[in-house]
Amino acid sequence: MSQNTSHPTIRLTVGQAVIRFLQAQYVERDGTTEKFFGGGFGIFGHGNVAGLGQAMLEYQDTFPYYQGRNEQGMVHIGIGYAKMRNRLGALVVSTSIGPGATNMVTGAATATVNHLPVLLFPADVFATRSTGAVLQQQEPPYAGDVTANDSFRAVSRYFDRINRPEQLAPALLEAMRVLTSPADTGAVTIALPQDTQAEAFDFPEGLFEDRVWHIARARADRAAIARAAEIIKAATRPVIISGGGVIYSDAVDQLVAFAEGTGIGVGVTQAGKASMPHEHPLALGAVGASGSRFANDIARDADVVIGIGTRYTDFTTASNTLFGNPDVRFVNINVAEIDALKESATPLVGDARETLIELLEALDGWSVSADARATNESHASEWRAEIDRIIEVDDSPTLSQAQMLGILNAAVGERDVIVNAAGSMPGDLHRLWRPGSTKGYDIEYGNSCMGYEIPGAIGNGLADRSRHVFGLIGDGTYLMLSQEILTAVQEHLKITFIIVDNFGYGSIAALSETLGSQTFGTRFHERGSGTRHDGSRLEVDFAANAASYGAKVWSADNATDFAAALQEAKDYDGTSIVYVRVDAQARFGGSGAWWDVPVAEVSALESTQHARVVYEENRAKQHLYL
Repeated sequence: MSQNTSHPTIRLTVGQAVIRFLQAQYVERDGTTEKFFGGGFGIFGHGNVAGLGQAMLEYQDTFPYYQGRNEQGMVHIGIGYAKMRNRLGALVVSTSIGPGATNMVTGAATATVNHLPVLLFPADVFATRSTGAVLQQQEPPYAGDVTANDSFRAVSRYFDRINRPEQLAPALLEAMRVLTSPADTGAVTIALPQDTQAEAFDFPEGLFEDRVWHIARARADRAAIARAAEIIKAATRPVIISGGGVIYSDAVDQLVAFAEGTGIGVGVTQAGKASMPHEHPLALGAVGASGSRFANDIARDADVVIGIGTRYTDFTTASNTLFGNPDVRFVNINVAEIDALKESATPLVGDARETLIELLEALDGWSVSADARATNESHASEWRAEIDRIIEVDDSPTLSQAQMLGILNAAVGERDVIVNAAGSMPGDLHRLWRPGSTKGYDIEYGNSCMGYEIPGAIGNGLADRSRHVFGLIGDGTYLMLSQEILTAVQEHLKITFIIVDNFGYGSIAALSETLGSQTFGTRFHERGSGTRHDGSRLEVDFAANAASYGAKVWSADNATDFAAALQEAKDYDGTSIVYVRVDAQARFGGSGAWWDVPVAEVSALESTQHARVVYEENRAKQHLYL
């Protein structure tokens, strides 16, 4: 196929044109320009092996190809990569049609929820429809143009399907617009019919010239800044809630300056955990349902809440029960209008770094009273002391999870990275972990996606090989998605995975118990003589399984052995595993905040009846902030 044009053209297949275009994309922010794409992952099948697969083969010397083991895992690697690159870089993922494509849907959702750029190319059915039903093809009886890939529409920030080569150029440009947008970034999905991938076309040469996407720092409206300043000046007990947007904006220094200038204490969300130095006198620590009572006490009494780069998830707001002052008002700084307007706030729609600078100037030297500053500093100091108490190792025969984290934290270097996701560990990490650097903490809790831990660590390692990455994974999650350990070994990445065995789905076991469901379905036991799983505990040799992937493995049963194993793993130049068992029952005090998980309204079980009473008491405290 060809087109009439007066501009120079180059004849390429659609697959080749995709890779040529991606190679030429750059981003610039604050005067620094760098390549946007770090290469691509692909698992090949009949849908892409001769299309994008052939193109990746042809350009592998200039566009790195990485081999994945699981489609969801490949997307999670891209998420970890984008996090470490501060959203200024991305990876590409290509799959065949059918199950290979739909395996990526969960990863796409995780990327979009967390506002992280990944570019997905699921193969699709023949655009010409000249064949019968293609292997692994859905055939909806109500629409001929609907395929399995339409499932990506709900979890992508941008979706397109390229049925003709002429459609490729505008689709790629739209994809880059979304991927490089501070407000709209997330998963971008471009479905490529397998025949279209291999079709040749005379593409304009200009499509493949180097293109720089400038990442703007949007300024908030001046009148809005003035309104926000007046609200803050009228406050007596304000608090700052710092989210992931502070980190992605490189606004950590400006956040510290704002806190020091005003005396306002800073509570951090899960995504914003490393946005405030742990030892700073005004660092209140984790806030919300997975936070500490020290930060939550300040937030509960606050008359003004200043949210910076946060989405106000139900964990942050304790399901709309945390901010208890009846006269509380909100000021939100966010590049995304939807988040800036949450909690009926005075919205400052703009870049966190620039907005903090301008808002501090508008406050014109204002600060909280000396007593309020002292209260903030006292709560911050008390929480740091409480962390030391919780992680202190005692003479118990088995480590608690908190003690294990304390030993690990002491072993991790200032620039090293900790990676984790769903389960009980994110909550403990949110409360207890002391990040050494802004990019040293990657906990996927926006989508709470089990299985992120190992591939997420790989993404961090690929983005910055100068850092030692520690992937923290529970036994339940390990059984869901462990095979990307082989990818880490293949790429010679210096990653240490810590497999923490608490004999089942420990987080949900604890939650189930508090909700009257008696840890049902959360522990790994054989089926007994009746209908219940009440037989012997299932024993899994996690160390042997991890070793089978080619990683170096150590096992530890106590504090001394665990610390020694970590040191040996740190010294090992490659992918390593440390397996440790922890006490499944050992927990420390809660956050003093609530999380809304509905309990059955009627039940014959006494445990459920009691849990419902407690649930009703807490739900009565919920309210919308109007």
